[in-house]
Amino acid sequence: MKKYVLGLWVLLILSACNTSKHTIMKNGESKTYAIRLLPGDDLKVALEKFVTEKKIEAGWIVTCVGSLTDYNIRFANKPSGDSAKGHFEIVSLVGTLSTNGSHIHLSISDSTGKTIAGHLLEGCKIFTTAEIVIQQSSSFIFKREIDGSTPWKELQVVPAKAGNSL
Repeated sequence: MKKYVLGLWVLLILSACNTSKHTIMKNGESKTYAIRLLPGDDLKVALEKFVTEKKIEAGWIVTCVGSLTDYNIRFANKPSGDSAKGHFEIVSLVGTLSTNGSHIHLSISDSTGKTIAGHLLEGCKIFTTAEIVIQQSSSFIFKREIDGSTPWKELQVVPAKAGNSL
């Protein structure tokens, strides 16, 4: 009976995977960047400037460590951001990057370890450093469009050149 249930779970997982869109990137079609932001830099502004300068159409944040003196984050289901001043550790920075629109989430903790997270907004000022690794693919273009699945502009992944499949 246990083998039957386990087999059923595996079948359900595999069938769920087959119903979603997948993208495949071939080796040699990506670039990796490592950057460091300095005290006083605005995290979001600096990321947007980097994406524009490098003409990144399909990128993502691999990792980030650093600290902030000010944060401005929009929490889930809220129309505007919340901000505060102090000293905060960046414990996570994730998201997709594109000249066509980025979507970035930030997690930070205070001196007691309390952690908050949400959408990155302008106004997050670097305290000592932000060490960021970014990757970029030349195989895709990331766009943000309303597609009917939600009321918001969502990620759309399109091939950058003929021969790529979604």
